[in-house]
Amino acid sequence: MPGDGVPAVASQRVREKRERRRAEILHAALRAFRDKGYHATTLDDIAEYVNLRKTALYHYFPDKEAILYECHRESLAELDKLVRDARKRFGSATERLVHVIREHVRVMTDTLEGSPLAFEVTALSPEHHDDVIAARDRYERGVRRIIQSGIKSGEFRTVDSKIAVFAILGSINWIARWYRPEGSIHAPELGAEFADHLVGGLTCGAMQGEHAGGGTPAIPRQE
Repeated sequence: MPGDGVPAVASQRVREKRERRRAEILHAALRAFRDKGYHATTLDDIAEYVNLRKTALYHYFPDKEAILYECHRESLAELDKLVRDARKRFGSATERLVHVIREHVRVMTDTLEGSPLAFEVTALSPEHHDDVIAARDRYERGVRRIIQSGIKSGEFRTVDSKIAVFAILGSINWIARWYRPEGSIHAPELGAEFADHLVGGLTCGAMQGEHAGGGTPAIPRQE
């Protein structure tokens, strides 16, 4: 009959429009968190960034903490997918780890727009905090398994895989402390540099102990 399916099409369009607006709110919140810090950011700030009235935000999120939680949840789901994709697409541990590091840097710089979410977990409610920590731990275990497989295959030297993961993820998370999207360092090149340095430190040809260069590494700055 004429008109059959029209309500369904209209409903789909409404859902798609709502999802686009929801994504815009999350990205606006990430920019505000980056620029002002989570605690200093208000719902008025987020509304201004996305060009909405504050009351309109309540149609999507009940409060600022719910926005922060959703930013965490979506980014961690993307990281989890990186590990799964690495297992499917690449045969060697080296290729898998390079892929995960490069893509994790992309998530930090593009998806999260340099927002320091990793440092704001304590701002979450106990329930949301536990959920985020559990998801983060799953991701860490996935990266650790890649390193362990590389040690077993002889691609990586024998190291404590847990410490190696902490060093890798700590380095990547620290990007949020200095990265600016408008800066001179661009995300693809940054991901390649991090993968080169971090994976290179695990390979069997890497320098060890007293033969390695000393000193404290400089914190990068963007001009």
